[in-house]
Amino acid sequence: MSKSYYAAHIYMILGVVSGLYYREFTKLNEFDGPTQLALIHTHLLALGMLGFLIVLALDKLFQLSGTRLFTLFFWFYNAGIAVSVAMMFVHGTQTVLGLSVPMAVSLIAGLGHILLTVGLILLFVLLGKRLKKTVQPAA
Repeated sequence: MSKSYYAAHIYMILGVVSGLYYREFTKLNEFDGPTQLALIHTHLLALGMLGFLIVLALDKLFQLSGTRLFTLFFWFYNAGIAVSVAMMFVHGTQTVLGLSVPMAVSLIAGLGHILLTVGLILLFVLLGKRLKKTVQPAA
């Protein structure tokens, strides 16, 4: 369970720092348009911090951690967040600086979303298995 707690804590810190980066970087560059930097803060707090706080609660109820599926979920989901947010950072920074955004950024961001999806599928498979174990048929 501590993995989920520490992950949530790290995402909370990254979420706050990314909001500060967005605010100060756009102000420093006198940028007043739309940029993906504005979305990083919310993604880190919602997918990262809140997501892992929910997983922590589910882990407390259904003993998810310590299983192979949980480990796979944990790494796929974290990799998905990292890749997606990194590409949002690159895209947003390029936009603020007035530079073109390479097509590879969108392709890599898509890979990040695929990793997130695989992670979520693994979590739901694990939850389904644990729910079946907790529901005992009436005798």
